Order: sequence, then C-alpha cells, then structure tokens
Amino acid sequence: MTTMALHPVMFRSLWAYRGFVLGAVRREFQARYRGSLLGGLWAVLNPLAMIAVFTLIFSQVIGARLPGNAGGPFSYSVHLCAGLLPWNFFAELVARLNSVFIANGNLIKKSSFPRICLPTIALLSTLINFTIIFALYLVFLALIGALPGAALLAFPAVLVIQIAFALGLGVLLGTLNVFFRDVGQFTGVLLQFWMWFTPIIYTINVLPERLRGLIGFNPMAPLTLAYQGIFSSQAFPDWGSLLYPTAFALFFLALGGLTFVRLSGEIVDEL
Repeated sequence: MTTMALHPVMFRSLWAYRGFVLGAVRREFQARYRGSLLGGLWAVLNPLAMIAVFTLIFSQVIGARLPGNAGGPFSYSVHLCAGLLPWNFFAELVARLNSVFIANGNLIKKSSFPRICLPTIALLSTLINFTIIFALYLVFLALIGALPGAALLAFPAVLVIQIAFALGLGVLLGTLNVFFRDVGQFTGVLLQFWMWFTPIIYTINVLPERLRGLIGFNPMAPLTLAYQGIFSSQAFPDWGSLLYPTAFALFFLALGGLTFVRLSGEIVDEL
C-alpha cells in the first residue's frame, strides 16, 4: 500500500476511535485544573500576566507607532493580544506535538490504537484552551467598543492556515524526536527565538530596513500581521501575503504526514 493510500485509512481509523479521542480530551482538561483553587481560571491568568507585563513595558515605546493608532488607552493592548494569543496557541501546539509520542510512551506500548489519535488529542486540547482565552479577548473588545466588525470573518481562514502549519511542523518534530531526542531540546530554543523574530511585541516600522527584509522570511510574520490588521485596524488581510505561510503549511503537512506514516511502525520500538 502506498503512502498516499494510507491517509484515507488513517482518517477512517481516527473516526472509528473518536470516542477514545474525545474522552482523552475531556479527562485532560479536567485533570489539568483538578485540585486547584482557581481551576480553569489559570488558563486565563497565565496569558493575562504575560500581556500585562508586555503592555506595561512596551506600550509607551510602541504605542505611538502603531498603524492607524487613534491614541486610545487600549490600542497597544488590542494590538498585542491580536498577535500574542494566536502565537501562544501556535507555540503550545508545536511544543505539545513535539513530545506527544514520548510523553505517551507507556500508553503506546500497552494499548493498540491508531497513533494519529495522539496528535489529534493534543490539537483539540490546545484548541479548547485557545478558544476560552480568545472568547474573553472578544468580550474585552466588545466592552471597549473595538470589535472588528466584518473583518472578523477573515479570522477563521487565517487561523486554519496557522493550525495546518503548526500541525504539520509539530507532527514532523514529534516523530523525529522519538528517534533523535535532541530535537525536543532544539524545539524549545527555536520557539523562544522565533517569537522575538515575529512582529508581536514590536511593529515592523520600528526595525531597521535590513531587519525588515529578514522578517519577511518568517512564515509566522504574515499571519501575525493579518491578525493585527483584523483587530487593530479592523481591516481584511492582504490575502496575497498569506500565500507564503500557506505554502509552508502545505509543505509541512505533507512532510510531517509522510514522516509519520513511514516511521509510525517503529515508534514503539524506540520508546
């Protein structure tokens, strides 16, 4: 059976084990905050603390240079959250997928189930956390009268590109990490540098011209600028600029899927 022929089989297997996947997602969400006094509030407090720190430090420096900045007291916070919340989702998903097979080594050895279930569980769990935080962000925008209106319709399309990119890259790294454990360490360092190489905290116009050219090679930069345009400027993204990250997403989906299919049978022997 060819590699391409395995993909429909893989998705049929995933559907057949949907109860296992959904049950694991539910148990993971409950276990994350079990025994905590604040419970699910920690899913909100952690990113809020990061946003507060960045806002206090950078708002006076960057705020005046925001594109279309009307000088409102929340303009930088809106701009920051528009880039930081999707980035945190991207980084968390890639990090979780990077260790998903190693972290579930005992389950893989003791149980028989399609291995694709594990990345799916990681994706759904991370997506639930992001949905909660992003819903609160929309409430905040509504309270300050800054909902983006029709431009919000573009948000799901941009998010799908990001999810596809994170999923493909994460599955590739997660599979390779089983065989080469340095991949896991490298991914943590990569994500830290990658965040600062993405115009989230700062804006493109504060960078020297030569650095702006380097930022253009970063596939997360057009996605971040699209999010910021939707929520800060209430404008639809430049769809042409998203062709570059879309190409990256498709490439890594194909490469990650191919690597996973080729090596999935050997994963249990390496754990």
